[in-house]
Amino acid sequence: MTVAEQTSRPGTPTFVDGHLVSSSPATGGEVGRIPVTDPDAVRSAVEKARAASAWWAALGYSGRRTRLLAWRALIVQRMDELADLMHRENGKPSDDAMLEVLITVHHLDWAAKKAAKVLGPRRVPSGLLAANIAASLEYAPLGVIGVIGPWNYPVFTPMGSIAYALAAGNAVVFKPSEYTPLIGQWLVDTFAEVVPEHPVFVGVYGGGETGAALTTSGVDKIAFTGSTATGKKIMAAAAQTLTPVLIECGGKDPLLVDADADLDAAADAAVWGGMSNGGQTCIGTERVYVHEAVYEPFLAKLTAAAKNVTPGEAPDALYGPATMPSQLDVIRRHVDDALARGGKAVVGGAESVSGPFVGPVVLTDVPEDSAAVQEETFGPTLTVSKVRDMDEAVERANGTSYGLGAAVFSKRRGVELARRIRSGMTAVNSVISFASVAALPFGGVGDSGFGRIHGEDGLREFTRPKAIARQRFALPLAIYSFTRTDSTNSLLARTMKTLYGKGAPKR
Repeated sequence: MTVAEQTSRPGTPTFVDGHLVSSSPATGGEVGRIPVTDPDAVRSAVEKARAASAWWAALGYSGRRTRLLAWRALIVQRMDELADLMHRENGKPSDDAMLEVLITVHHLDWAAKKAAKVLGPRRVPSGLLAANIAASLEYAPLGVIGVIGPWNYPVFTPMGSIAYALAAGNAVVFKPSEYTPLIGQWLVDTFAEVVPEHPVFVGVYGGGETGAALTTSGVDKIAFTGSTATGKKIMAAAAQTLTPVLIECGGKDPLLVDADADLDAAADAAVWGGMSNGGQTCIGTERVYVHEAVYEPFLAKLTAAAKNVTPGEAPDALYGPATMPSQLDVIRRHVDDALARGGKAVVGGAESVSGPFVGPVVLTDVPEDSAAVQEETFGPTLTVSKVRDMDEAVERANGTSYGLGAAVFSKRRGVELARRIRSGMTAVNSVISFASVAALPFGGVGDSGFGRIHGEDGLREFTRPKAIARQRFALPLAIYSFTRTDSTNSLLARTMKTLYGKGAPKR
């Protein structure tokens, strides 16, 4: 494909006279434009945010909570405006956009209210050897967090870093995806309405050059969401300055259906998990492994449900276009490869991939080493495979380099099977439900990345632990001193044997 062909696709961002032009992935019409932030301006934004971070941290948990809850209220009051912008710039139906806003404000509310309890000073046991020490632990903000966000969930996903970093006392410099810059600007501008005093949360805009500049700008941590390939580049660049990173990449999420599963619920969940948001969900279902005892009836239910799912711009459409035009090539390659290698399309097929709207595709009999099973598709496709038992299902589920989300449908063994799947998160008798629980950490392993957003782990991710040991009184024996005597050493040795010497195997 030539550059001209690619840039002519609806939704492809363009750069004109120093501005990033954002267009609709459904129609190609311009949604708006925003000045590109050059590398010097990125560094300037970080310097200003650093000065603001001291003021923001000094507000304390109570002061930050008040401001963040005011932001939450403002987002809710203007959610129709935000949902409409998400529909125009990202392409998703307005109802899906509203749902994304709902989950986002729930997380913002949780982070604002829980930060003091999770991060504030607390006593910890000192132990026998430090009986005279009052030990405490607290978490201090890092300073300035750089957030590089994705386009598929342009509000919910970056806010998983932004809200928690702000609640922890950090300033944030946010680089939204070049496919959804206006949504990012909307978040920055509304925050400034409730925190007008200092640039605590600022935006920088552009393509890869802007993201690279942010990574090397001197921020105290980078939180990145995107592809595994780009995540590796972020890590390599950040390593030059030992800047810590949080990496949330893609997934190839499996859904397991046991012999005793509720097949109607499992089929409905598989279709929703695989095709909502046009399949452009990092924790969306892409592979389904079904016990042979229920494979045929499950496939029939899944097929019937998938055939009723329609994309488009119409009010009754269930999902929108492929937001990133180049993803159409990935989806087409996966489907073509699966069919060429003996797979069967029971819903849709190669003809379904005609952008910008991709029709639902359900594939069976696809080899496990095919691209459609091993690589992230990020489209409304499902591969469905028959397995002899759940042991084989778990083995296949763990057979890719990814490990983000998963789902299990089983009445008796759901939690047991969930624990055996190599993933950061697993839903039992539901799909994607862990994302709506603000107290649960969100993140993956392997090629899906590392680090966590959401929950207590998500708050701590943007802090440094600060340990404080205060001596309450002096011990009668000098232990941590050059004046320690031989008798003290003998006493310590006897104490060690008494406390820790039992249980060793006899010779």
